[in-house]
This record gives sequence, structure tokens and C-alpha cells, in this order.
Amino acid sequence: MSLHVVLYEPEIPSNTGNIGRTCLATDTKLHLIHPLGFSTDSKMVRRAGLDYWEQVDLEEHNSIFELYEKYPNGKFYYIENFGTKHYTDFDFSNKDEELFFVFGKESTGIPKDLLIGKEDQCLRIHMNDKVRSLNLSNTAAIIVYEVLRQQGFPLLT
Repeated sequence: MSLHVVLYEPEIPSNTGNIGRTCLATDTKLHLIHPLGFSTDSKMVRRAGLDYWEQVDLEEHNSIFELYEKYPNGKFYYIENFGTKHYTDFDFSNKDEELFFVFGKESTGIPKDLLIGKEDQCLRIHMNDKVRSLNLSNTAAIIVYEVLRQQGFPLLT
């Protein structure tokens, strides 16, 4: 099984830190697409109290296209509040697929021009209309754990 969380130009270090912890706890690979709104150098990571950061399976990419090129067989899904399908509508139980879940930057999401032709892969989370969106780290955790639930929580106790 290959499960990947992709953060497109993340801006808030605490969200990225929380998502990194979720990825570490679930053997999920984390991808950061540059530019980042913060530094990930060791001094800043220590100051933020992310003592686990060096254990996170992490890749950084200069663009989303670099990520696509490195993983040409990946199945990409885009988590956006304007998605027309819910994440619960999909079967993620095939452990042999490389699944990538792309989350946009906190302020503006994923640029719409990157999603042209990928509308069927834009997923949303169930919620009412009282809020615009959920916190990025909560959203990532919801998706990761749903995929793992469908796969029977492989390698987790």
C-alpha cells in the first residue's frame, strides 16, 4: 500500500506539523509542494517542538508537475470544498494502488487551473453551510483514516 498526502504550498507550520504527525503515525508519505510559507530547516523544526519531524517520510517538490512526473502511475485526488463528490463515495480498498490526496494552501486552496480536467477527482468532506471549510490538518486526518479503514488498517495496531 502506498498512501500519500500532498500539501500544495502550505502556509501554516502548525498544520503541516500536525499532518506530519498523522503521516508518521500511519506510515503515510508526506509531500510538500514549494513554495512553503515557512522554513523546515532543523533549527525552526526544533523551535516548533517537532521532535518527530526527522522520522516523517517526507519529500519536497518544486512543483506539482515534478510530483506527477515522479509518480506517473499514481491515482490523484484533490480535496476541495467545491468538489462534487464526497470522499466516502470512493472505494480505496485496493492496497496495490498508489493513492495521492492533494490539499491546497490554507488561504486559497488548489488553483482551479490545476484542476481542469480533474473535476471527477475533486472530493469534498460532508459538512453543513455554517463554515467555509475545516482545518487542513483535521481534513487530512479524516481522509487518511478513511482510506486506512477501508484497507483494514494494514500494519497498524
